Amino acid sequence: MPDAQKTPTACLALADGTLFYGQGFGATGQTVAELCFNTAMTGYQEIMTDPSYAGQVVTFTFPHIGNTGVTEEDDETADPVANGMVVKWDPTAPSNWRAMEALVTWLAKRGRIGIGGVDTRRLTRAIRQQGAPHVALAHNPDGVFDIEALVAEARAFSGLEGRDLAKDVTCRQSYRWNQTRWAWPEGYGTQPDAKFKVVAIDYGAKRNILRCLASVGCDVTVLPASATTEDVLAQNPDGLFLSNGPGDPAATGAYAVPMIQGVMANSQMPIFGICLGHQMLALALGAKTVKMNHGHHGANHPVKDIETSKVEITSMNHGFTVDSQTLPKGVKETHVSLFDGSNCGIRMEDRPIFSVQYHPEASPGPTDSMYLFDRFASAMAQNIKVAN
Repeated sequence: MPDAQKTPTACLALADGTLFYGQGFGATGQTVAELCFNTAMTGYQEIMTDPSYAGQVVTFTFPHIGNTGVTEEDDETADPVANGMVVKWDPTAPSNWRAMEALVTWLAKRGRIGIGGVDTRRLTRAIRQQGAPHVALAHNPDGVFDIEALVAEARAFSGLEGRDLAKDVTCRQSYRWNQTRWAWPEGYGTQPDAKFKVVAIDYGAKRNILRCLASVGCDVTVLPASATTEDVLAQNPDGLFLSNGPGDPAATGAYAVPMIQGVMANSQMPIFGICLGHQMLALALGAKTVKMNHGHHGANHPVKDIETSKVEITSMNHGFTVDSQTLPKGVKETHVSLFDGSNCGIRMEDRPIFSVQYHPEASPGPTDSMYLFDRFASAMAQNIKVAN
């Protein structure tokens, strides 16, 4: 529990002038970002290293953050991507056999700021009611802050609308991936007998998504977000995967949409998209996307499969959504959020092309939607059979 008598060493300033003081941890300095909240009870390390959180500070509604430490096995990319974190209680010392380092040490080494001792319930209610605010987060061990400057920086933040952040988090060159999902007691494995050649477009891909692809028999070649139709087809793949990622889908779509449309026009290969990849596919098919009030961030989001009436508990992380009212003829809505009815999945009616807004790779989160990777593999197997 935080000590109320301590001098605050961190300050979270909202653009409307609201201030939250607490105890800083991790790196010192300050950052400006959009503030969101995440309701997951586990997986803070996976959340902080998820490239989809670029440009955001994450408020964790679960109070016990840091109690399992960190381990490099759980990184979704090489370093934290989220700008910072806000928690109820100061992180405790790690107590887990897999822990390799304390959270506060890990954050400090990687230049990410944390603030503890914050009323996260109040903050979460404010985000729900007023939308995701722009904030400035500062950590100074001396407890000295220029409040006017912090509020001014928060107000000057341009926000995420209109920003193509995929270009900032994508890989710089292509690479191969064959590591499979973690399993007790061996840990991560490798795919020795790949059946399908898949090109994965990296808009900010999480490692566990790539592992899930490898686990269902895919030899994965990862290409940068800027890959062209020619780049994809030159690999002669059996399928195309569109990854998760941050920012405004309309901005990334400026170069991603022509590539996807080109692939669809020149090949019958199956296409599977997740998160930003789902939005890229929707844009390529003629739909539109819109900014949400506060987005969906958590590992407990119920989604209904319209075609089977099955309800899945899913992991989500997105601040934009596909406007289902703009889906063109021949494109069917397959999944909807049971929280607010927003679109969570689409598919083409006459081709093996589909995508979902949520994260089926379960890192962190439930495994209800793992079947989607098998569906992608089955679509490629069927396509190969027909072609031969």
